[in-house]
Amino acid sequence: MTVMLTGGAGYIGSHMAAILLQKNIDFVIVDNLSNSDKKNITALENFFHKSIKFEVEDLRDLKNMRRIFNTYQINSVIHFASLKSVNESILKPQLYEDNNVYGSELLINLLKEYKVKKFIFSSSACVYGKPKNLPINENHPLNPINPYGKNKVDIESMIKDDLYFKTKCCTKILRYFNPIGSFADGLIGEIPKGQPQNLIPCILSIITDQKALFEIYGNDYKTKDGTAIRDYIHIMDLIDAHYLALLNNEIGIDIFNIGTGEGYSVLDIINTFKKVNNVDIPYIFKPRRKGDVESCYADNKKIKKMLNWAPTRNLESMCIDAFRFSKFAHKKILE
Repeated sequence: MTVMLTGGAGYIGSHMAAILLQKNIDFVIVDNLSNSDKKNITALENFFHKSIKFEVEDLRDLKNMRRIFNTYQINSVIHFASLKSVNESILKPQLYEDNNVYGSELLINLLKEYKVKKFIFSSSACVYGKPKNLPINENHPLNPINPYGKNKVDIESMIKDDLYFKTKCCTKILRYFNPIGSFADGLIGEIPKGQPQNLIPCILSIITDQKALFEIYGNDYKTKDGTAIRDYIHIMDLIDAHYLALLNNEIGIDIFNIGTGEGYSVLDIINTFKKVNNVDIPYIFKPRRKGDVESCYADNKKIKKMLNWAPTRNLESMCIDAFRFSKFAHKKILE
């Protein structure tokens, strides 16, 4: 039987592929490569000396998606595929609605048609919006403040309202906080297309371009140093949670936060990154961005109790592994 990874060429999906290769679990990647490429997948094939099944297809192409379901004996689906830029979602809400929500709706219908027994959906802490209380547990009201977060709420609603996922399928909705880091001493990592949007790729681009300044949006938040606070989690801790979810056989829908339960400010990240990697990161403060919240970090007690999962890697490890990937990727370019 086969696991399908939608969006499996992306940052998180490719790290899931790495674990499945390690565990000798059969899988196929389905990715239209609209906001990723095959660099991480090629690196994994070379490292593990294995060929990875890869279908370059769009979830909205029902004819070819049915072909894929008919070709492989798919019993589990991990749904990573998504456009994911908060800023872009504000500028192009219809694009995000069509790709993320409509694409997921078609996939959900295929899961029922082909009687898939396990489904893991890649959701986001963006569904919570501005926190009413901290830390945020899974019962916190859903109040997204950008179209990307609204997409995730809409997809969650489709799943939660469907009798199939309640009574016939082992269904897990995983709400990610902020994954950073890399796999296997920097073998694979986050490769943004175009201008970097996430914190670590932006930091790495500043280190590469020594004339640039890192832009911190907002230094007047009511936090310990004035900069926004987030829950950052090592990518491999996040993937460990997916693996445990994949092993679980409990029928019905469970929703889990995936975070460390600790809040780190932007300056915490920059200062730690500088210290552990012995690099300089010059920065400048800019006005707050629309759609950013002051502080957001997880209550992760539920997944600890129900799946026996806990994060094991600290902030220093996250920063070291992210920089290792940057150096590894730069070395490969020079070669």
